[in-house]
Amino acid sequence: MDLSQIGDITLLTITLAVMLVGIAGLIFPILPGLVIIWLAGLVYGIISGFHTAGWIIFALMTILMLVGSIIDNVIMGTSARQKGASWIAIGLALVLGVVGSLLFPPFGGLVLALLRLFALEFYRLKDWRKALESTKSMAMGCGWSAVVRTVMGMMMVGLWVLWAFVFYSR
Repeated sequence: MDLSQIGDITLLTITLAVMLVGIAGLIFPILPGLVIIWLAGLVYGIISGFHTAGWIIFALMTILMLVGSIIDNVIMGTSARQKGASWIAIGLALVLGVVGSLLFPPFGGLVLALLRLFALEFYRLKDWRKALESTKSMAMGCGWSAVVRTVMGMMMVGLWVLWAFVFYSR
């Protein structure tokens, strides 16, 4: 085995390990999993060379990362809206969720977003049951968004596997 083969194996192993950390970050929302997977793909492409198939696959990975990073907020907000939550309360809850994620990982963002939504809806409606219903709906949307992000992350890793093992010309 020569040095270039050792380098290739090392690059593949490290890239896959980082991507698996990203998948773990999607299952347990401690880290920004999609971004980690995307960055691993970017570094892999820079080191190994993109070539035509690499550019196409990396573009698809980028689209999945961007859509997946936005879709969780859309799913959570839409779910709460279906139960009657106001758009202002949803927006403020999501903003506080982002701040909470930065200040109190891993679950601070979710907890603060749900508390904020409940408080605003209770203040607006003066009915704790309706406020709780909107809050539970947002929490359910959060669960579904985690499933969607995890599927997208696995698709990104699958695309990288195609790139690294099928389309890469050594």
